Amino acid sequence: MSDQKIRVAVTSGDINGVGLETVIKVFSDPRMSESITPIIYAHPEVIKAHRKVVGGEEFQYNTINTASEAIAKKVNMVNVWKDFKGTVEFGKADKEAGMFAFKSLEAAVNDLASNKVDVIVTSPINKDTIQSADFNFPGHTEYLAKFANTEKVLMFLVSDMLRVGIVTGHLPLKDVAQNISKERIMEKLKLMTESLLKDFGVQRPKIAVLGLNPHAGDNGLLGTEEKEIIIPAVREANDRGMLVYGPFGADGFFGSGAYKRYDAVLAMYHDQGLAPFKALAFDNGVNFTAGLPVVRTSPDHGTCYDIAGQGIADESSLRAAIFTACDVYNQRKNFREYGSNPLRRQDVRDSKDDQRE
Repeated sequence: MSDQKIRVAVTSGDINGVGLETVIKVFSDPRMSESITPIIYAHPEVIKAHRKVVGGEEFQYNTINTASEAIAKKVNMVNVWKDFKGTVEFGKADKEAGMFAFKSLEAAVNDLASNKVDVIVTSPINKDTIQSADFNFPGHTEYLAKFANTEKVLMFLVSDMLRVGIVTGHLPLKDVAQNISKERIMEKLKLMTESLLKDFGVQRPKIAVLGLNPHAGDNGLLGTEEKEIIIPAVREANDRGMLVYGPFGADGFFGSGAYKRYDAVLAMYHDQGLAPFKALAFDNGVNFTAGLPVVRTSPDHGTCYDIAGQGIADESSLRAAIFTACDVYNQRKNFREYGSNPLRRQDVRDSKDDQRE
């Protein structure tokens, strides 16, 4: 493997939120740029406003015109809006802030597509103010899927203790049931299984599937989706050699700690999966988009307008997102290397056999 440091693109997100505050806090630690080459997509005046909030001059950066000019062992900043005349108004939902967020995202994604950076870490956006003719998507996940020309992606929330994927994503609750099908569940199970193997190095992943209805339908008493859709999907997954279990009632599954026995959990809808995930792993949780040909992560929190500009935002999730992006990038390289060489695969199996003995 090459010793070249991983080039990490970090977007600004909504400049009136806490995204850049956490970016500055993370990269105020000089050890971060020792192990990676960070490239922030922002503007000097916007960074200045957030650095004032953080209170300290430890954060220094090198201004560059393009990511290809990034200097190792330094924090680098690409100016994404050279004639920006706006101001940072902490806690305010503003269309200009949304436009800035898009310009930052677009520049970083273009550099990722042209191999000027290796991975992308996206700071939180306001999904309303970022909307425009260029960004007509529910969120980052859908935008990146469109950019990569694929519809098969999985929103995957990951941490050291728990991994949760969701079937239906950013949908109104009233539309969830009609968007759940056996085929869609199978698609997400395949993506999750492949990601656990390729991105996280889990050799035989065990996946738990949640039901849609309370108590997983109570044998049809509280809904028929489990009997008609979810159970057949679980059976088909098992027939295809996947280790898939369920469906489980979500409340008892998380309340009893049953999630600890599985490598990942597939929830049916957004809040069913994300609410328990954030309750259990909020500080170091990471939003990862599985199924993309590139590596993208994000902190698991939003813009946090209520605390923006106060200097109290916790940067732990962003730091975890950066580390996770690098880990996945390296894991994919290892997977390609070992997967293409049968002798190396045998070395791995022999090593694991020795460890078990």
